Amino acid sequence: MNPLDQLAPAIAPPAVSWWPPAPGWWVLAALALLLPLLAWLLYRRRGTRATAAAPAESLDPQRIAALNELAALPKPYGGQPANHWLQQLNALLKRLCRTHYPADNPHTLSGRAWLAFLDNRCPAAGLTRWMVLVEGAYRAECRLDDKAIDGLTQAIDIWIRKHA
Repeated sequence: MNPLDQLAPAIAPPAVSWWPPAPGWWVLAALALLLPLLAWLLYRRRGTRATAAAPAESLDPQRIAALNELAALPKPYGGQPANHWLQQLNALLKRLCRTHYPADNPHTLSGRAWLAFLDNRCPAAGLTRWMVLVEGAYRAECRLDDKAIDGLTQAIDIWIRKHA
């Protein structure tokens, strides 16, 4: 007699339905829905940052170099004489104008005519308010307060970025 003949018949497994899925499948389904949404949000956020940074990238190398030079100039904070700093600012602006507007001979202008020339190219900078830019370099002791130094630096930065 065979010992296998004494075994009971095989029990068929119960029928497993496909619904409701196990809890792990619910988590997988939620991730499948949330991951594309998260990827889309990150793509949109990255796209907005790229368009916000576009104006800085659209500057030509000469303007970028001028902005770097402007930032590198030592500012006369704390009541130090500003004559040399003002001369450097004027030299920077004249170099830019000489290359961008050679037919206008901007390097020959001085005083109010120079400021008017700058202001006509970029009224947003408002450089006509800064008469000290052209007069301060020739004063015996020209001193500026910190607020004026920051304001003039900002106006020149705007002019470099936006002049035609």
